[in-house]
Amino acid sequence: MDVRSLLKVMVDREASDLYLTVDASPIYRIHGATQPTDAPLFTNEQLEALALTLMRGQQRGEFEEKMEMNLALYYKELGRFRVNIFRQRGNVGLVFRHIKAEIQTVEQLELPPIIKDIAMTKRGLVLVVGATGSGKSTSLAAMIDHRNTVHQGHIITVEDPIEFVHQHKKSIITQREVGFDTLTFQNALKNTLRQAPDVILIGEVRDTETMEAAITFAETGHLCIGTLHSNNANQAIERIMNFFPVERHAQIYLQLSLNLRAIISQRLIPSLDGKRVPALEIMLDTPRVKDLIKKAEVDTLKEAMEQGIDEGCQTFDHVLFQLYKTNKISLEQALINADSANNLRLKIKLEGLKGDDAVNALLDKQMGGQGADAFKIQGGASGNVTPIRKR
Repeated sequence: MDVRSLLKVMVDREASDLYLTVDASPIYRIHGATQPTDAPLFTNEQLEALALTLMRGQQRGEFEEKMEMNLALYYKELGRFRVNIFRQRGNVGLVFRHIKAEIQTVEQLELPPIIKDIAMTKRGLVLVVGATGSGKSTSLAAMIDHRNTVHQGHIITVEDPIEFVHQHKKSIITQREVGFDTLTFQNALKNTLRQAPDVILIGEVRDTETMEAAITFAETGHLCIGTLHSNNANQAIERIMNFFPVERHAQIYLQLSLNLRAIISQRLIPSLDGKRVPALEIMLDTPRVKDLIKKAEVDTLKEAMEQGIDEGCQTFDHVLFQLYKTNKISLEQALINADSANNLRLKIKLEGLKGDDAVNALLDKQMGGQGADAFKIQGGASGNVTPIRKR
């Protein structure tokens, strides 16, 4: 079995992911939807052999011990791929993620302009959160590339594995891969401050020690950017607190209120052109947000974001409204992905925008026919331009 042939099909079909599992043919994920093929089904022996060809000697031993392996592949004619090898029901499985060679800009990714300002923050903690496959790594690469293009300094990344390869531009870029350039995230981060960085990118915050290091970097005057697996700002802060015992929560809330600069939550929404468009919730460290975090009142952060739209904050519902208003996504997708489908639908009706009759009828049924007067809109400006917040 030739892995290059499988990956060439992946590239030709513009698939983001390739799934290989026992008793199934290759399955590709294209614009968010999985699409099986009519190729022969894989046996465990075939996948075992394929996995061994992809791993080096040390990695093979680690896989036998831990039954998990993350690695990166590079083929000149195809590009870079992130690979996860694992066991399921005693058999081997593999998932490939295509990492495009070209680092796209903030504009090409259709990210809001405020993202550039966040990337240029002098010091503090910035978290990019979202589900697997939501485009976090791509957006992070665009942020790092923007800073690298316009600002001098030293940028250090610690990743598992390295996904996007950055070139030296105005900044010096040091990229360290766990398992090859350093044994663990913890080992790399312990020595990072000795390497005189201006920006530190942590590929994923997975444990207490890594989270503590990220906060320390921010407190010592560096910009630290990291990722977390959570769906929004509220959940991100809850996840952070879960790293620490209860007796430390007051201290951590205080540290976050002083050092957290932004939480960017990203989703990819199916668009009308058959592709996907990013929708970003952005929580900035407005005075109101800082005060709520200090008081541990994270349940009211969404309201603070709605009130902070003029300062650069934005909620998912605000963004979904704009995407629907500009004919980038359907009403159905806007409502499916909304935090409050009822409030979003009411806002659309009050703006005089035409909705899909079938979707409206379905929502009317779900709302019990109560109509617009039954709901209260919470915040939300309707302008198209997100103001850029200077730092």
